[in-house]
Amino acid sequence: MADDTTAAAPRLSVKIGIDTEELTGRTFPYQFDRSLVDDVDLLAETPGEDINWLEDIHLMYEDGVPAVFDRYTNAFLKIHFEIPEGREDEYARKVLIKHLKEGNSYGIWLKRRHAKFPQPELGSWRPGSDLVGGNGQA
Repeated sequence: MADDTTAAAPRLSVKIGIDTEELTGRTFPYQFDRSLVDDVDLLAETPGEDINWLEDIHLMYEDGVPAVFDRYTNAFLKIHFEIPEGREDEYARKVLIKHLKEGNSYGIWLKRRHAKFPQPELGSWRPGSDLVGGNGQA
């Protein structure tokens, strides 16, 4: 008879997309409270003065919930607050920038251990970010 007291190993769902909540088992306050991203200045926060990358960020949907795609994680970050009509992409961009600046992207979490070459842990999102990677771990 099998031992029923052993806990099953966590598994990812079999749906097509993967969201950040599923990968990390966490949510973040700015996913639920629009006032926490209202003051994000998209132009001031754009790294390297390359505003063009913002044009690639759009509000999408994951499991019927508004979301923004975090390319560092290759997963969706769901947005649970009401987004004003006509400002969908703006708020998707603000949530993503807040997420990256706070170092909460799962892809950023993995950099410390798996980056193959030296790079700022938080990229150009936050000045003074620690240098990680290039330590022979791959």
